[in-house]
Amino acid sequence: MRVAPLSPPRSQEFTPKLLTVLREGYGAADLRADLVVGMTVAIVALPLSMAIAIASGVGPERGLYTAIVGGFLVSALGGSRFQIGGPAGAFIVLVAGCVAATGISGLILATFLSGLMLVAVGAFRLGSYIKFIPYPVTVGFTAGIAVIILASQIGEGLGMTLAGEPAEIWPKLQALWAARATISPQAVALAGGTVLVIWGVKRLRPGWPGMLLAVVAAAVATAALGLPVETIGSRFGALPRVLPAPALPEIGGAALLAALPWAVSFTLLGAIESLLSAVVADGMSGRQHRSNMELVAQGVANMGSALFGGFCVTGTIARTATNVRAGSRGPVSGMLHALILLGFMLVAAPLAGFVPLAALAGVLAVVAWNMAEKEEFWGLLRSSSGDAAVVLVTFLLVVFRDLTEGIVVGFALSGLLFIHRMSTVARVESDEDGPALAGLGEDVAVYRIRGPFFFGAAATAGSVLDRIAARPRVFIVDFSEVPMLDSSGARAIRMLARRMSRPGQTLYLTAVAPGIRHLLEGHGAGEEGVHLEFRDSVDVALAEARGARGG
Repeated sequence: MRVAPLSPPRSQEFTPKLLTVLREGYGAADLRADLVVGMTVAIVALPLSMAIAIASGVGPERGLYTAIVGGFLVSALGGSRFQIGGPAGAFIVLVAGCVAATGISGLILATFLSGLMLVAVGAFRLGSYIKFIPYPVTVGFTAGIAVIILASQIGEGLGMTLAGEPAEIWPKLQALWAARATISPQAVALAGGTVLVIWGVKRLRPGWPGMLLAVVAAAVATAALGLPVETIGSRFGALPRVLPAPALPEIGGAALLAALPWAVSFTLLGAIESLLSAVVADGMSGRQHRSNMELVAQGVANMGSALFGGFCVTGTIARTATNVRAGSRGPVSGMLHALILLGFMLVAAPLAGFVPLAALAGVLAVVAWNMAEKEEFWGLLRSSSGDAAVVLVTFLLVVFRDLTEGIVVGFALSGLLFIHRMSTVARVESDEDGPALAGLGEDVAVYRIRGPFFFGAAATAGSVLDRIAARPRVFIVDFSEVPMLDSSGARAIRMLARRMSRPGQTLYLTAVAPGIRHLLEGHGAGEEGVHLEFRDSVDVALAEARGARGG
């Protein structure tokens, strides 16, 4: 695996990767290669887009609208060479909740608002901060989403007849158990067969489109045997053969208030998911994405998707990885994948009506299994108690409470864990054994602070310094190993300087970095009544102390 550079040149921060690729030179051979790659990605995206849409509580055609319009715009405008945009499994829970609460019109409005928010996040260069989401949080919420997706497909996979399926997982499981008598053996066979075909193809012929082959086989078996199971056609009718005319979502005061919380959730998850996917593509290709341009493109893609009746667009890890592995030369392959999906709608949309919903449930079961990051989850549980707590809390809140709540609480818990760990790094150590102290007795004390001196460490380290400062007349504190100081640390030093301001006492700070000195002075280190001297080194301060003693 090649390693990408750490950050893009600032002058190119808002340049789409498509322009970069075209400037580098893009010829007929590249176009032919990207055409093959685009077909490969489209074959993967076709069943997934419809399955994710159905699981999200909307018609399969809206999944295709999202993949076509959103996928084209993500590739054309994005900051990643290889990102493939479209509907993602991670959004199933949120989209289904939004549809249940606000209806289709509310979903489209929330998607449009989310697009505006993503453009703003990218334009204000906030993409770099979104990537700071702690790893245990991303693993926890991804595993939680996988469990929810899997639970949402039990009813379809078993062909059950439900009067109403609750959104919350525990009531959902209770409703499924109550309807266990309606299980259809034919649907179970189709769902199980779909899973087996996908896994078998992946094992024996990994280059073949296992999901599409499984769905086609299930559709053929359903039609040939006349199986009494629900299909896309029986539930949703015939798929449209063209994109709808673009139209702005319905906007009103009440509609905006209802859609806004969902839009915020879409924005948060979309930004995390798309940048995570871009980072995966960077690791596979050795290239480097432009975070803020990617977010702007994601925003435009969401607005475009909403205009055509689609829903949330984000970078999709599985399809992006397929794009890289298939040999993509750049964003053109992603644009072609969207156009090929459009061609499917124009030519072969009626064929999708034969696809059994149980087969799509099998597809999503495989997606959930693959996205669960099982090895990473168990690895975090074994790594440390802190990481285990973060990943478990995030996972349980996502599954049993709310996706956004899980992310926020997990992030806060990770922050507290980080503060605790960093507070144990900073320590105060004696530096009194050197020969330069010979003859100075107990009137001079030299101590060194090691590590960041911030609010998490200021209370402990500050109290240690206060106890030491009660003895010597000259107190030297070396800052040569302090990389960072915050206002709490500055206040602790100011209080120490106040204590050392009695006649005959002197406090020296040595080797203080310019930025830290500026912060200290800004917090009153040089004010009246605070006697504090800055020197370049401990030796200089000791020489001055020796001179003051006449020796």
